[in-house]
Amino acid sequence: MISAQKSMAALISFSLLRNYATTGSIVASVRAPPGPSSYPSFINFLTANHSRRFDKIIAKEIPSTIVYEDDKVLAFKDIDPQAPVHVLVIPKFRDGLTQLGEAEPRHGEILGQLLYAARIVAQKEGILDGFRVVINNGPTACQSVYHLHLHVLGGRQMKWPPG
Repeated sequence: MISAQKSMAALISFSLLRNYATTGSIVASVRAPPGPSSYPSFINFLTANHSRRFDKIIAKEIPSTIVYEDDKVLAFKDIDPQAPVHVLVIPKFRDGLTQLGEAEPRHGEILGQLLYAARIVAQKEGILDGFRVVINNGPTACQSVYHLHLHVLGGRQMKWPPG
């Protein structure tokens, strides 16, 4: 049994390293047990590279296709689009806002600016007549980057219910 567990661990480690070597990111599927646990810290470990990537995009250290930018918000095209138009809108300063579930009254202004930026993005991308704004919050909602961000999706007929 121990040998089988070691073999599985080695296979998973190899797969993660191979994926990192080819894509520059670690992607893992984590099923969290119900109730309180320590899984968010594990997931934060896996996604820390993505959060830093957003910081590097803000700093213009990593190239991106910028759709909109002002002094507080940056919007750029997603590198793995799920619709013909798929733009991410992020705050330039996190201020403890890694996910919507962490929002406090002091974040009201930036949350409003993010939504207004989503409207500007939709207008610039020609989808103002029909678009969707998505915020994934936490591991069960498939949040993969712990830097609050909005997905602006459009350019095709959306389906309901989502997800």
